[in-house]
Amino acid sequence: MARNVTDHRRFGTRRTEILRAAATLFASRGFHGVSIEELGRAVGTSGPALYRHFPGKESLLAAMLLDVSERLAIGGRERVAVATGPREALDSLLRGHIAFALEEPALITVHDRELGNVPEPERHRIRRLQRGYLEEWVRVLAELRPDRGPDLLRATVHATFGLLNSTPHSAGELPEGRMVALLLDMGSAALLTDGRAP
Repeated sequence: MARNVTDHRRFGTRRTEILRAAATLFASRGFHGVSIEELGRAVGTSGPALYRHFPGKESLLAAMLLDVSERLAIGGRERVAVATGPREALDSLLRGHIAFALEEPALITVHDRELGNVPEPERHRIRRLQRGYLEEWVRVLAELRPDRGPDLLRATVHATFGLLNSTPHSAGELPEGRMVALLLDMGSAALLTDGRAP
């Protein structure tokens, strides 16, 4: 039994290594610009050996984007659940998303460019998870800004995601601590603005 658990953990670790390497390659060269053989070489194995973990490149891409969507959705729910109020919940959501955006900019790039290459029904599941994550933010923001309608709240959260997800273009411009502080200040300002044109 202990050996089976160890094997399962190794399999999980290997799968994670493959997903990370694939994210980097897909972000830099595009999904169609990377072969299964190149993916294998990136993790020190052959291309065909990857089929033990994923049936093909499309399933690998789907697993990558499902994984990040699930992590964000679950993390968002957990952060809101333990917060003592909506302001703390919003701050926690911001900090969690900023950490993701700074640690994994390649995933942001891959999602933006390659979601259309994910087959159904996985693409539908990804979209559903993302809507749930968005609505978690909307519910928190509605408590802080009860004067806003749901359409304005969703547009506000979408715009803030665009700001936070700019890290593939801005990563490395500032030391990490300063970048976190900048994104936190800008994200808070974007979410809590009154939404009126000058």
